[in-house]
Amino acid sequence: MSSSPSQPLAGRRIWIAGIGGAGMSAYALLAAAWGAEVVGWDRAETPYLAHIPELAVTIAPGPPALPPGFEVYVSTAFAGLVAGRPREELLAELVSLRRAIVVAGAHGKTTTSAMIAFCLDRLGLDPAFLIGGEVPQLGGNAGAGGGWLVVEGDESDRSVAALRPQIAVLLNVDLDHHTTFGSRAEVQVLYDEWLAHVPQVVRAEELPPVELDLRVPGLHNRHNAAAALAALELAGVARADAERVIVEFGGAGRRLEHKGDVRGVTLLDSYAHHPAEITADLAAVRDGGRVLALFQPHLYSRTLYLAHEFAAALAAADAVCVTEIYPAREQPVAGVSGKLVVEELARIRPGMTIAWAPELEDAAKIVRGWARPGDSVVTLGAGDVERALEVFA
Repeated sequence: MSSSPSQPLAGRRIWIAGIGGAGMSAYALLAAAWGAEVVGWDRAETPYLAHIPELAVTIAPGPPALPPGFEVYVSTAFAGLVAGRPREELLAELVSLRRAIVVAGAHGKTTTSAMIAFCLDRLGLDPAFLIGGEVPQLGGNAGAGGGWLVVEGDESDRSVAALRPQIAVLLNVDLDHHTTFGSRAEVQVLYDEWLAHVPQVVRAEELPPVELDLRVPGLHNRHNAAAALAALELAGVARADAERVIVEFGGAGRRLEHKGDVRGVTLLDSYAHHPAEITADLAAVRDGGRVLALFQPHLYSRTLYLAHEFAAALAAADAVCVTEIYPAREQPVAGVSGKLVVEELARIRPGMTIAWAPELEDAAKIVRGWARPGDSVVTLGAGDVERALEVFA
């Protein structure tokens, strides 16, 4: 079967290991919309699978026998378990098939890429998009429109280096993935080498924050908006048109997301898993009332290297409860636990209300006991810490 401009993957048969992840589910949606036959496997049901109900997905503890005649792409989470091509090769091909904008950097990628896709959508420019979080106003984390393709790039496994968009946005450079990079300078080299291949580049750290009345709070989001507007201008969108719609953007899921108000307590959930992100979020929610933080560290390596920095960031809250590390893809490391952050926080800010509760359920009950009308409770972390807010219902 020959392909067409609207179906460039027609005739292709693709099998995806880890299809339930935020990234792989999005790639699956777009590849199927562009004509490929897509099937896959994952260990468990995930919310992202709700966006691809028409695809045949196997849910099982281990991978099934691979179907003959399919190209196999493997999520980073299952590298070494399933033989196949890495996920970045599939993403690189998708980017190559459409005019693309790729957003990269340590912090703000999801929000900024969502802002760009939202503006293109609201202006009738029908974007495709692959974003690392849910965007309620866009109906999910992926879309298959016929216009620009907006992509959230990922430096955690260096995969962003394989992408060749027309426009790149570099938000910032920071050391966030300690098992991939040995220093911030090494991260900078990766970006410098990648950007040398991109025709048009937005360097967000060179831009002043916008002075617009955004729906999303915080100075960091005014910087994100500045980067989004600059990218949209490069894509041919008039600045005035983009500014008119970006102020309607309501945020992405788990990015300082307002989850409700219960008995006078404001509940917020954030994916923040790096000290810089925690600092930005705590500053953004400060409105005169107390800020109570429940922090679930993410990755043993990150906790080991940044325990002091996490504590310094969390010291801006009025009370903090820390739970055990969410391991994600890592194995436990002897002597490394969330208690490292607690000990540093007690040293940095003596007398502060601090709790150590390894189990998330216990941590949630502790924070609920602290809360009183006028407080804001913020869950912080890239694992499953948002479950803690269920105790407030």
